[in-house]
Amino acid sequence: MKEYFINNRKKLYNEIENGDLAILFAGEAPTKRGDEKYPFSPDRNFYYMTGIERERIIYTAKKENGNVSDTLYIEPDNGQAARWIGATLTPDECRDISGIENIKFIPDFEQDMKNSVKNTKTLFLDCERRDLEFSYTPEGMRKIFKDTAFDDLFPIISEMRVIKEDWEIERLRKAIDITRLGVEEMMKKCRPEMMEYEIEANYDYILKKNGVTDKAFQTIAASGMNGTTLHYMKNNCKTGNNDLILIDAGAQYKWYNGDISRTFPVSGKFTEKQKEIYNIVLKGQQLVIDNIKPGVLYPDLNEMLKDYYFEELKKIGLAKTKEDVFEYYFHNVSHFIGAETHDVGDRGQKLRKGMVISVEPGLYIKELGIGIRIEDDALVTDDGCEILTKDMIKTVDDIENFMAKENENVRF
Repeated sequence: MKEYFINNRKKLYNEIENGDLAILFAGEAPTKRGDEKYPFSPDRNFYYMTGIERERIIYTAKKENGNVSDTLYIEPDNGQAARWIGATLTPDECRDISGIENIKFIPDFEQDMKNSVKNTKTLFLDCERRDLEFSYTPEGMRKIFKDTAFDDLFPIISEMRVIKEDWEIERLRKAIDITRLGVEEMMKKCRPEMMEYEIEANYDYILKKNGVTDKAFQTIAASGMNGTTLHYMKNNCKTGNNDLILIDAGAQYKWYNGDISRTFPVSGKFTEKQKEIYNIVLKGQQLVIDNIKPGVLYPDLNEMLKDYYFEELKKIGLAKTKEDVFEYYFHNVSHFIGAETHDVGDRGQKLRKGMVISVEPGLYIKELGIGIRIEDDALVTDDGCEILTKDMIKTVDDIENFMAKENENVRF
């Protein structure tokens, strides 16, 4: 596995010049009230370069005379504290994970940086970072390197990460498949009068059963009118017999994320109006999918969907001008997917082979109490795309047949 991270660092070496110093921080989980911490999730740029999943670790890369020396600064042996919170990583463990040979300890970091000032031309920091890195913040680094030029690592690493390697795609496939199983379980077990959080609990069970310890994001289980709010996350309302429930869910597998949205009737049967709106959204999604291929300008996918929506909403009396579409569709049809659910990458560029993007058209019609979103994950290929979520059912007939079959069984 470490060869993947070694290759990622080689990409970085090609982007920096002699005299440049790059620094990345793993991050640190905030502390709750008392002595418990929130769960830790490594900074994804740091992880992409090192493979290290522990907090309070620093990576540096210095280029001189065409050669790069990289170093990991790790926490010293924590002695008796290991009995309470587990042992810190050893230098050998860090070498085995990352392939970085030069391992030092955090107390050495500040002095090493002070010694580096005189022969550093440009200091590269990840300026996207918003959190505090224990005693080392971007502001703190600027104080040490006060007379040194600064540049931003974030766009450099974002450009690397936007094209997915085979190992990343395999992780995404696994995350997506677990997500699919969880969403199917919600469809199997839901029935009218259940609370939204009861339906969500079936998804949580499947994730835990499959070894998932963290979600890609907080699950949306929005029934009825709640489905017209884009990021409704309370999930605390009772479902009605004629409600649709909009599910937006993602499992995280080895720091890579699935992202699936499905909307289905709580009763197992769409009303005619629900079916009509649902099929408008579904056809719009297929329109976008059919146009995904290398060379297409990313924003054009959203524009073609809005043009399609205008024509369809006119037919059912909900739009007179193209501006009226915004009343019912007010987000973008796509985002990058990867180590972050809304992954890094310039959304103004042309699509390229190896990008993984969502396709998630929606319509949110408050006057009808109908909110529908259908989301799949697409890998851009040589001449089109592969739908990574293709095993997740989504047509009206498939959903109704799936739920009818489950209704034949005794459900809790």
